Amino acid sequence: MITMTLKSLARSVAASSLFGLGALLATGAAVAQDLKIGYVNSERVLREATPAKAALARMEADFSKRDKDLNDQAAKLKAAADKLEKDAPTLPESERNRRQRELVEQDRDLQRKRREFQEDLNQRRNEETAGIVERANKVIKQIFEGEKYDLILQDVVFAGPRVDITEKVIKALNAAGK
Repeated sequence: MITMTLKSLARSVAASSLFGLGALLATGAAVAQDLKIGYVNSERVLREATPAKAALARMEADFSKRDKDLNDQAAKLKAAADKLEKDAPTLPESERNRRQRELVEQDRDLQRKRREFQEDLNQRRNEETAGIVERANKVIKQIFEGEKYDLILQDVVFAGPRVDITEKVIKALNAAGK
């Protein structure tokens, strides 16, 4: 008798759980149909928006001279090393050692300057990117509020073209940048 009651209780709980789960899924499906969801591909915005392209062009203009100077210095250092290698058999040992020390010192200086250049470039890139991301987020918020979205996501694994609003964001950024 007790086992029969436990079995019927278990069936009753299982049935009500299934009914509750079904009701929840049905409600969830109905709610999901009313949701307006958008997706923004941040990487594409940073690659294609006019303000992002302008920032990249400014960075290239600002850093190209330093980059050229470093490349010229590296070429001179290589030429000096090649000359030393060619002249080494005929040079006295003291002269050869002196030139080697100079080359090592110049190489150290060049490496330091390259590190500084890379740090400056990275810092500038981060600053420019942060500014563009801030502007893009303002545009996304305007679209969110203006078009009554319930949810806008960035950087998802998969998104269908129906929810992709990246083009709207890029166009709005381009229009705001003019």
